[in-house]
Amino acid sequence: MTLFYKLSVLMGFIVVASNYLVQFPIQYLNLSEILTYGAFSYPITFLITDLANRAYGKIIARKIVYIGFFIGVALTIFISTNFSDIISIRIAIGSGIAFFIAQNIDIKIFDILRKKTWYIAPLFSSIIGSTIDTFLFFSISFYATSIPWITLALGDLAVKMFIALFMLIPFKLLLSSITEISDKKTIH
Repeated sequence: MTLFYKLSVLMGFIVVASNYLVQFPIQYLNLSEILTYGAFSYPITFLITDLANRAYGKIIARKIVYIGFFIGVALTIFISTNFSDIISIRIAIGSGIAFFIAQNIDIKIFDILRKKTWYIAPLFSSIIGSTIDTFLFFSISFYATSIPWITLALGDLAVKMFIALFMLIPFKLLLSSITEISDKKTIH
């Protein structure tokens, strides 16, 4: 299996895991109205997108997002969507819309900033993409429900900002491998 397909499948599974985990508020330290478990897994999608963008460029990164989107939405519908629960359906719809828009914006911003210092493109594209994703997802999924979506969105965003900073470590560690791939311009 080539790196392209591995990244695409990984993207889809991270989306499915995050869509499932967002249904569970963290019950420790009075965080149940501020944070869900999905906040910890979802930012990995931006790392995948940014690594693909650095290695192959924006066209291939978009293809990985599209395949990940298809896998993520399809599996979310079949695995974690309870069709008798409107919130579950809204989570699937909100996830798909937020993911698709935010990932494509991430790709565009990364591409614009790619020639800057190594950490500028992944950090700023992830921060902007995460912000857009968070507010789209939570507003579509939970607006006009009893779920405290604004505080959950703010808690989720705070974790995503921290993880965006943390993800610079694996990004930097993988950068030499990514540079070798982009120099060859082939998909492995």
